Amino acid sequence: MAELLQVSNLEVQFSSRNGVVRAVNGVDFTIKEGEIMALVGESGSGKSITALTLLGLVPKPTGKIANGSILFEGKDLVKKSEKEYRQIRGQEIAMIFQNPLTAMDPSFTVGNQMLEIIKYRQGLSKVEALEEAKNLLKLVGIQEQERVLKAYPHALSGGMRQRVMIAMALSCKPKLLIADEPTTALDATIQLQILELLKKINREMKTSILFITHDFGVVANLCDRVAVMYAGRIVEYGETEDVLNNPQHPYTVGLMNAMPELTDNIEGNRLKQIEGSPPNLLNLPKGCSFYERCDIATSACQDGFPEAIQTGNHIVRCFQKEVEVYELN
Repeated sequence: MAELLQVSNLEVQFSSRNGVVRAVNGVDFTIKEGEIMALVGESGSGKSITALTLLGLVPKPTGKIANGSILFEGKDLVKKSEKEYRQIRGQEIAMIFQNPLTAMDPSFTVGNQMLEIIKYRQGLSKVEALEEAKNLLKLVGIQEQERVLKAYPHALSGGMRQRVMIAMALSCKPKLLIADEPTTALDATIQLQILELLKKINREMKTSILFITHDFGVVANLCDRVAVMYAGRIVEYGETEDVLNNPQHPYTVGLMNAMPELTDNIEGNRLKQIEGSPPNLLNLPKGCSFYERCDIATSACQDGFPEAIQTGNHIVRCFQKEVEVYELN
């Protein structure tokens, strides 16, 4: 498969009263045509800022891209003007936000919002746009299209709102769909339905998806490749099966060990946790960012940030990658 998106040495910084916050600090990854890639990490690791940067939505004037490139179909988005980006945003790269209730305008009906997007992007008449809106709602599994189009966002269930958001994102048939934890606020049954819907979109429309999550269970069932992000950097990256079956970075192992098992409640087991807190992005350490939370760190880990090393079919940034303790307990 050809590469659709190539992110190289991306750095995103924010100015604050206390100094410069290095939210994204030298990130590299690619997304191929028709694949689903996961970006995994704790809250504050830089996942959502990375996604917003791809869309040209870095908050200004405090935020800026300090370095790097974002090649989309071979063209560097970093060099695009805001006017040029508006032609790409929503049309070629679209986003599904975590909370659709805050992403939609509460004072307009779903139909008003969908028709505005469709008419603007596709140049259709009102009648044609209405028919297209109904087709999109049907595509995402909504049977009562007339009722939903006349409803206000707050009158719909969480799962229904998320389907509407997906329909709106698909209105211009984007080549890349960014899904920022789209199932976090939904119950387990609705989560599964939304994930199956994303699989269907990927399979039938050949849409590439960047799926942002902290849940390795979702990654295992949905994604082709996975990048594990910590303190603004990607510390492990590769095909999902390889990373989950043979994790090489202690942070990846910690995240996987923190996942609840079906027997935990039955046996009264406590969840394992990663001790400590992520580093202050205002003052990142010279060495490995995970040093103070790592059980197998040595003094060498303080001397510099580890280079990317190819191990098997995936890449890891760790000085201690050969240590046996990396095996899951």
